[in-house]
Amino acid sequence: MWRALVFIGLLCVAAFGAVWLADRPGTVLVTFAGYEVQTSVSVAAIALVGIALALALLWSLVSGILQLPSRLTFASRARRRSRGYQAVSRGMVAVGAGDTIAARRYANEAERLLGKEPLTLLLKAQAAQVSGNREAAEAAFSQMMDEDETRVLGLRGLFVEARRRGDAGAAHQYASEAVRLAPAAAWASDAVLEARCADRDWRGALEAVERRTSLGLLDKKTAKRHRAVLLTADALERAEHDPDGALRSAQDAARLAPDLVPAAALAGRLLSRRGDLRRAAKVVEAAWRSLPHPDLAEVYLNLRPGDSGLDRLKRAETLLRLSGSAPEGRLAVARSALEAREFDRARAALEPLLSNRPSMRVCLLMSDLEQAEHGSTGKGREWLARATRAPRDPAWIADGVVSDKWAPISPVTGRLDAFVWQAPPDVLVAPELTLHDDVTSDLDDEVRALPIAAGAEPAAPSASEPATPVEPVVAPEPAPVETEVKADVAAEEPVKDEAPLPPPGPVVFPVTPPDVPKPKEAGRRSVFSVR
Repeated sequence: MWRALVFIGLLCVAAFGAVWLADRPGTVLVTFAGYEVQTSVSVAAIALVGIALALALLWSLVSGILQLPSRLTFASRARRRSRGYQAVSRGMVAVGAGDTIAARRYANEAERLLGKEPLTLLLKAQAAQVSGNREAAEAAFSQMMDEDETRVLGLRGLFVEARRRGDAGAAHQYASEAVRLAPAAAWASDAVLEARCADRDWRGALEAVERRTSLGLLDKKTAKRHRAVLLTADALERAEHDPDGALRSAQDAARLAPDLVPAAALAGRLLSRRGDLRRAAKVVEAAWRSLPHPDLAEVYLNLRPGDSGLDRLKRAETLLRLSGSAPEGRLAVARSALEAREFDRARAALEPLLSNRPSMRVCLLMSDLEQAEHGSTGKGREWLARATRAPRDPAWIADGVVSDKWAPISPVTGRLDAFVWQAPPDVLVAPELTLHDDVTSDLDDEVRALPIAAGAEPAAPSASEPATPVEPVVAPEPAPVETEVKADVAAEEPVKDEAPLPPPGPVVFPVTPPDVPKPKEAGRRSVFSVR
């Protein structure tokens, strides 16, 4: 639009000039080399414009001829670069598709056409990685180190190759150099933090977390959690030789993350040793409200050494009230009531946990309760056998590893704050498991292998009738009242000419079993000693 208006305006100016010259007649006389040329002003103006155009065309022709070689060279280079970048594009597609032969071919073609371009070196390195040629990949990444714009990329490639061959020192060195050159590189700061955690340099890891937070690589909530985890790790490491410093670190961690169980448990334990029971109780109670945990219950129930079983039972009642009748609170009450020989209170605490597949710890507590109250009876052995195939209780899990102790980093990946408190997948027992499972079949085998009592002859099974297997003692569900009465009567009257059933054989679990209550110190009553 504007160009059309400008063109029309120029035409108007030219027409106005032509009319102005036509209205003012005159003559122009040119004398040159004895010749005289006389013409009108309008004709002279037109001739002057024609001569200017001819000179311009002549100059353009001469300059075009002079610049022809350079233009041909430029066109050739442009075609070469176009073919080179096309080879880079096809090579990247081949790398993504896993075509190693095409990737190497396009990488060589791109290097021949483009030389040591950043994309060429990157394609060459990736083609070598896809082909499994680690030496060629490291050589390509080393070439990237020569240029400022590709130095960080080369460091990352060398870092990856160093980790693949298991050279942790070289990987840490490359990551540290990358952090120095590009502090905002997330992979480098992650690697530095991971290396310091692996070296148990918790203070250095705290500095790395602070630097990442200042650069905006971590949000405030995650950074706060990471600080608490690192402070807890530092406190656990210093608990024996520097209890005061460990207490400061544990209290700082508990303030940053009140739901971090190891920090609260350690702070409560250290405060209890110093005799500051009020502060210890407050720290443990704050963590218990966020996450009821058996470690917190252990610390809270034993805040004052030498307390009686009834005193510990009162503290357990407090935990139950704070947790809103959570399962961990009921387990703490049941354990304390059992130690205090308050059997009715222990049963009342465990009763709501028996309705829907009680967990392993619940079954073990019920077995201890039956043995403590009634002695060694079939009911206690039944609960003990049910514990072998009961759902597992929550444990510390990180990247598929189940542990009975918390750790600041994952033992598999080295990730910070990887352990979470949750129930492992129930892979041992299916909900529809019947009596004839692996555990009961092992018991049947052991019963069949028992020696026959004197005076009794083994009955050989007939060919038409299969041998009747020995009825397993353990049932998946609690027996009815009539069955329990019969079992008690049978337990009181000894059976003649029958060998007693042996205890179940050891059952190997692929995960760490729940903690077994430890025997108390001298002067206290042990649960396992009550018969």
